[in-house]
Amino acid sequence: MDRITLDVIGAALLAIAEEMGEALIKSSYSTNIKERQDCSTALFNVTGEVIAQAEHIPMHLGSLIMIIREVLRRYPVEQLRDGDVFVGNDPYTGGSTHLPDITVASPVFADGTLVGFVANIAHHADGSGRETHSIWDEGLRIPPIRIAEGGTLREDVMELILLNFHLPRERRGDFRAQFASNRLGAARLEELVRRHGRQTCAAAMDELLAYGERKIRAAIRGIPDGVYPFEDWMDDDGVGGPPVALRVRITVAGDRIALDFSGTGPQVPGDINVVYLALVATVYYVLKAVLDPDIPANGGFYRAIEVTAPEGSLVNAQPPAPVAWRTQTCQRVADLILGALAPALPARVIAGTNGANAAWVFSGINPATRQYYVYLETIGGGSGARAARDGLDGVQVHVTNTSNLPVECLEMEYPLFVEEYALVPDSGGAGRFRGGLGIRRTVRVVGHESTFLGTLERQRVAPFGLLGGGEGGCGALILNDDTPERRDLGSKVAGVRLQPGDTVTIVTPGAGGYGVAAERDPALVARDARDGKVGAR
Repeated sequence: MDRITLDVIGAALLAIAEEMGEALIKSSYSTNIKERQDCSTALFNVTGEVIAQAEHIPMHLGSLIMIIREVLRRYPVEQLRDGDVFVGNDPYTGGSTHLPDITVASPVFADGTLVGFVANIAHHADGSGRETHSIWDEGLRIPPIRIAEGGTLREDVMELILLNFHLPRERRGDFRAQFASNRLGAARLEELVRRHGRQTCAAAMDELLAYGERKIRAAIRGIPDGVYPFEDWMDDDGVGGPPVALRVRITVAGDRIALDFSGTGPQVPGDINVVYLALVATVYYVLKAVLDPDIPANGGFYRAIEVTAPEGSLVNAQPPAPVAWRTQTCQRVADLILGALAPALPARVIAGTNGANAAWVFSGINPATRQYYVYLETIGGGSGARAARDGLDGVQVHVTNTSNLPVECLEMEYPLFVEEYALVPDSGGAGRFRGGLGIRRTVRVVGHESTFLGTLERQRVAPFGLLGGGEGGCGALILNDDTPERRDLGSKVAGVRLQPGDTVTIVTPGAGGYGVAAERDPALVARDARDGKVGAR
């Protein structure tokens, strides 16, 4: 295939995925999707390999890469029809990596022939903040099943799903947005196939996969051959127990790279366990970011990467392990891989980030509307310093990539008041280049009782620095700070009853520094003090 045709089709496929994402965001109901953009979209070939993924949430790749193959395993191709829609969310049957992420997938036909699939995933923020001990505690498990047949919605299946949510009207609205996103993607893909021909488009998809594989193999050859181990620790087992080890051993040989997570601790009673699909999604993200950000995010890229982890370990959990906050661990896995690659690629990696999925959930009855509400948000933190630049302050890092919820939107939608939203001085690790700062955010409950859930890693184990850089600041969850009733809530708390006027403060971790602090440019030191980023300690 000539390069121009390949580039035109490749760009069109990516544009379809991006347009699907915009349609999903603009037509959804919940703040978690329309404001925080906690969703992703992708296109697949007829065998279920990822062809194009929009740049949304890296973690969602773990939910997307298996659902098409699981659909094809359950429903033979000859049983698929134009207008079919499949839905799934179960991490143990190929539908997702945790239950709030619900994936919707649709086959695409041109002139009666299957030409590919479109899929999207959205986080349905509907949880009540209860404590979980197994996957059965975390909500409704949906294996990949057909929810629409030939363009007709199966209302009985939709009713069954909606009965298991606190906010059925909002959920129905978000589902409709997901269905519409897929219809748009299917129409665009069909148009592309009609314009260029089915055989040409199929050949282009094959070549894009091969190109992705060639690109990653070329990038891997730029890493010196060798074995690169690294170790980090989770704060605890998700329920206040002892720290849990995370270990990786990266082996590079020519154009192959293998990551072995043997030595990582066993799966735990808390909900920070990671299924294998979430693990590989994290690995793919880190290697793409470090080796070559221009590598197409498709199935060909994955062929040169081997990922092994013991079954029943924290990063290859088996049922019925709870996985609701698996991103806490995946954020640390990303840091773990970067730490391992630092000796081989010191100019490309960054120091330890905030390494957490700092999150909270408030839920209750809104006194203004008398309707139930659920407010979920993940709060950013520091990004690790680099070989030539300071880390970024107050951002989402690694596999999350969601936006924040603006204060105005939060206070308009929910009976809550934001009292503080600020960077945390001195939370960035010292170094030739300084680590990014964490965030401090305080929310007050207004005129009602609310149920609270909070989860935050790196309260004990600080973000690491590189090449002499200092550690970043740790995080904290605090109830009623600056009052006699002040209480530290720890790394995970659920089911806390908040009274009117109660406040919760989240302090997210900073990030590690890079290089020896004595080598920092005096002009940058003066700027840090002038901007209030240092000087508190």
